[in-house]
Amino acid sequence: MSFSIDIREEAGVRTLHFGSDWIQGAMRIARPWRLELDYTQEMMVSLLLRNDARFPRKVLLIGLGAASLTKFLYRYYPLAKLTAVEIEPRVVAAARQFFKLPDDPLRLNIVIADGAQYIAGNDKTYDLILVDGYDADARPGELDMLPFYQMCRARLSHNGVLAVNLLGRSRGHQASLERLKTAFDTRALALPPCDSGNVIAMAASGEKIEIPVNELKEQALELKERTHLNLLPTLMRLEQAKSCPGGMLTI
Repeated sequence: MSFSIDIREEAGVRTLHFGSDWIQGAMRIARPWRLELDYTQEMMVSLLLRNDARFPRKVLLIGLGAASLTKFLYRYYPLAKLTAVEIEPRVVAAARQFFKLPDDPLRLNIVIADGAQYIAGNDKTYDLILVDGYDADARPGELDMLPFYQMCRARLSHNGVLAVNLLGRSRGHQASLERLKTAFDTRALALPPCDSGNVIAMAASGEKIEIPVNELKEQALELKERTHLNLLPTLMRLEQAKSCPGGMLTI
């Protein structure tokens, strides 16, 4: 890939760039395990969708970036086994050198590969799949195609959840959401856009997800106490967007 990888620092925050001002990842140096960017925080709403102490045990992350999601899950979900797939070896090297990517082969498997090809080429299943992969021009390529979403569904465990960052869709996120709904038999939901313009979409397999919003807020409070991640504003926006008819989140 013909792009430069730049590391910048400002006001205590280190950022990753692919040859432009576009931020590909960020880390507050004093708090390397925290999620700095709002869209990475919102991808963690997926953790609230299965009220199961064992969820998630197996996680696949497509697109490493500054390793924010990988580090968060590694730190706060010690029983989870993580596989992170990144197409560009230099991104992995930068994550290790500048963003404190852990070196723990027993719990964290780093794979240099194309995300779509990786998921097509193995039959492992995962409780949680997080997709956040873009090229230097913020294009997702195959990672926003119906066959890819269908493969993701096939790789989810019985009650698995998929979360996708829909940034960079030139015509908005609606077409991407429709592809997700097609792949998951309509069982997909988009969060309202966050301040950065990113839209996080989630889809689910297995048992129907029906959670009262008040219960989600209780789970979010527990998560905040344990990890300092505050998802309550996201849940409030979800309610305001009338995405939870009858006070119930359904996927």
